[in-house]
Amino acid sequence: MPDELRDTILEAVESALDAQLRAVRRLRSRPRASPVKQSPKGMSQVNLAFDILSRAERPLHVSELLERIAAQFSRRIDRESLVSALSKKIARGDRFRRTAKNTFAVRED
Repeated sequence: MPDELRDTILEAVESALDAQLRAVRRLRSRPRASPVKQSPKGMSQVNLAFDILSRAERPLHVSELLERIAAQFSRRIDRESLVSALSKKIARGDRFRRTAKNTFAVRED
């Protein structure tokens, strides 16, 4: 291998390693952030409903579920959208069960 090519490759490797070392040092100098907790704004409608139903420990009609979501998370959710999302989860056997018309609970497995 010619010396010029060898030097070029070694310079490229040295530059890459230098950049990596600077990045590691910069990360070490920053204080550690506490784990990020998902805010209610970032939670999906289904996760909001799951949270409310888990705390209720009993089936809730969609009207009461929407009231509790609004009171606890200050979020307004479209009724039909939530019923549709929960119905799809029930059809897949995922987390929820229907106990009566428009009344939902958390599955007990």
